[in-house]
Amino acid sequence: MQYRRLGRHGLEVPSLCLGTMTFGLQVAEPESQGILDRAYEMGLTFLDTADAYPLGGGRCTIGETEAIIGRWMKARGNRDRLIIATKCFAPTRGGPNNMGLSRQHIIESIEKSLIRLQTDYVDIYQSHGFDPHTPIEESLRAFDDLVTAGKVRYVGCSNYPAWRLGQALRAADALGVAGYASVQPRYNILYREIETELMPLVNDEGLGVLVYNPLAGGFLSGKYSKGQDPEEGTRFTLGNAAERYQGRYWHDVQFDAVEQLKSVVVGKGLSMVSVAVAWVLAQAGVTSAIIGASRPDQLDANLAALDVEFDAELTEACDAAWWSLPRRPVAEGYR
Repeated sequence: MQYRRLGRHGLEVPSLCLGTMTFGLQVAEPESQGILDRAYEMGLTFLDTADAYPLGGGRCTIGETEAIIGRWMKARGNRDRLIIATKCFAPTRGGPNNMGLSRQHIIESIEKSLIRLQTDYVDIYQSHGFDPHTPIEESLRAFDDLVTAGKVRYVGCSNYPAWRLGQALRAADALGVAGYASVQPRYNILYREIETELMPLVNDEGLGVLVYNPLAGGFLSGKYSKGQDPEEGTRFTLGNAAERYQGRYWHDVQFDAVEQLKSVVVGKGLSMVSVAVAWVLAQAGVTSAIIGASRPDQLDANLAALDVEFDAELTEACDAAWWSLPRRPVAEGYR
C-alpha cells in the first residue's frame, strides 16, 4: 500500500481508503466484517464513514455503519493500527438542533459517534456539508475544542464549494485555530468540476484531498448498458440514494462516454475499475481515493489501481470521456 501525507500536515494515510456507507443496509454485517477483514489484510487501514450511514437508509438505520465498524474493531483489537474518518451534519434524530454545524450538534454528534465506534477518538472528523445557518466561527471553535480535548486529531470538510472553503480557511486564520486539514469532494472521470476552482485552492493551501465516488457509484465499472433498468441492490435503486445517483450518472451521454473509454481500456487488457481509481490517484493534489465493495473479492481490482500506468492513448481516452459530456449547472450545498 502506498502512503501519502494529508496535504501539508504530518499525518500519513494510505492512498486508498475503504468507504463503508453501504455497511448495514446494502451489505449485511457478516459480509461487512468480511470486507473489513480482507481490507485490513491488504493494508487498507484507512476507513471512511459517517454518523448518518448507511446510505439509502432511514431513521431506524442511522448510525448502524459506525456501530458495525466499532464491533469489528473491538473484536479484532486493532483500533491503534487504523485511521478512522467520520462525519457530522445530517439529521440523526428528531426534534430541534438535530442537524447542521452548530456547536450543539457537533458536540452531540461526536459523543454518539465515539460510543458507536467504541473508541476514544477519531483521526479525521469532517463536516459532511456546509451549514449556511451557522456562523463559520462557531463551527470552527467547536471543532478546535474537540481537537484540544483529544477526541479528534484532524478536522476536515466534505462537499464544500471553493468559495465556502475559502471563507472557512480565512476564518480559521483569524481565530488562530487549525481549521480544516482536508476536503472530501466527489471526483471521477465523469465528474471533474472541482478542477476549476476547488483543487487550485486546496493545492495552494496544502489541504489533503480525500476523493469519493471514484467509480461514479459503480457506473465506471462498465457493467451497465444503455437501455437497461438500474440493477436492484445497487446505489441506483437504493432507498433515498437512488434518485441522486441516477440523476448524476444514468444518462445516455454517460453510457456513451463509458463505452468509448471501455473499448480502449479492454483493448489494453486492463480493468475499468482499476483504471478509474488509478486515474483519480494520478491527479495532482489527490491524497486518497475512497473505494467501496459489496464483496471482499471486489477489493482486488481497486488495489490493482496502484500498478496501472497511463500512456498517451489511455490518458486521452479518460479526458475524452469528460469532455464529451454536456456542461450542467452545479448545485450548491450537497454536491
